[in-house]
Amino acid sequence: MYPSDDASELRLLRPGTGPLTMAQDFWELIKPEITFQVVLAALAGFILGSTVDFELLLLALTLSGTALSSAGGAVLNHYFERHNDALMRRTAQRPLPSGRIRPNVALAFGIVLMSGGLFLLWWVNLITLILAALTILLYLFAYTPLKRRTTYNTLIGTIPGALPALGGYTAVTGMVGLGGWILFGVFALWQIPHFLALAWMYRKDYARGGHAMLPTRNPEASATSHRILTYSILMGLVSVLPWFLGYTGWLYLGVIIPAGLGFIWPAFGFCQKQTSTQARRVLLTSIAYVPVLVIALIVDRLIA
Repeated sequence: MYPSDDASELRLLRPGTGPLTMAQDFWELIKPEITFQVVLAALAGFILGSTVDFELLLLALTLSGTALSSAGGAVLNHYFERHNDALMRRTAQRPLPSGRIRPNVALAFGIVLMSGGLFLLWWVNLITLILAALTILLYLFAYTPLKRRTTYNTLIGTIPGALPALGGYTAVTGMVGLGGWILFGVFALWQIPHFLALAWMYRKDYARGGHAMLPTRNPEASATSHRILTYSILMGLVSVLPWFLGYTGWLYLGVIIPAGLGFIWPAFGFCQKQTSTQARRVLLTSIAYVPVLVIALIVDRLIA
C-alpha cells in the first residue's frame, strides 16, 4: 500500500537515516541521468547555432537554467507519479513512494528548482524561456498523464524531450531556425528507440503500474522491434542533415555516420531476436549516442 500523504504519518527522514541518505534521495528526485541528457541536448543546440567565439557567460546561463528547470520538472514528475511508482518494483523504493521524503517537501523542492531555472533563462532570451516552460508543461500535463492512457505517449513525449535542443539553439541565435529544428528532429527520433527498449525490458513492471506502453499493450514483439529499427534509421539520416546543409564540416560527418550505424546495428539485432539482452544493447547504444554527437559538434566547431 502507498504511504499516506498526511504529514503526521511521514517524516522527512526515516529512523536510522542521516543527512547523506537524504542528500542521495534529493539527488534521485532530480533524475540526474535524464537531466544530463537534457543539458547535452541544449549544449548541442547551442554549439550548432554558435560561431567559434561563443559567449561563455551565455553558455553558462543557458546550461544552468536548462539543468535547473529540467531538474525541477523531474521532481514534480516524481510528485505526480508517486502513487503509480508504488505499484512498480523498479520504482517502489524511490524517495516518495517509500516514504523517505514527504510529498509536500518534494513539491516545494521541485517548484524552487523550476523557478530558479526559468529565472536564469529569462536572462538568456524570451524565446528560450518560453521553450523551457513549454517543455515542463508538456512533460507534466501531457506526457505524464498519457502514459496510462495511450501507447502514443512515447511519441508525444518526444516533444518535451527534444525542445531543449531547440532551446539551446535559440539561446545563441535569438530565433527558431532550421538548424534548431534539425536537432529537434534528431533528439525526437532518438527517444523512440531509447524508451521503447527500456519499456520492453520492464514491460511486466510497466503493466503492473498501469502504464500504456507499446510492449505492454501489444503482445507482438515485432511491433516494438520494427519501430525501434525504423526510428533508429530515421534518426541516423536526420543526424547527417547538419553537414548536408552546411552547418558542420567533414569531421562531424566522419563521426556521426559510424555512430549512426552503431546505433542501427543493435536495433537490427533486436528485430532478429527480441530478448532483454538485445533491448539492453539498444538502450546502452542510445545512451552513448548523444555524448558522441555533442562531442562531434564541439570538435568540428573548434577546428572549423
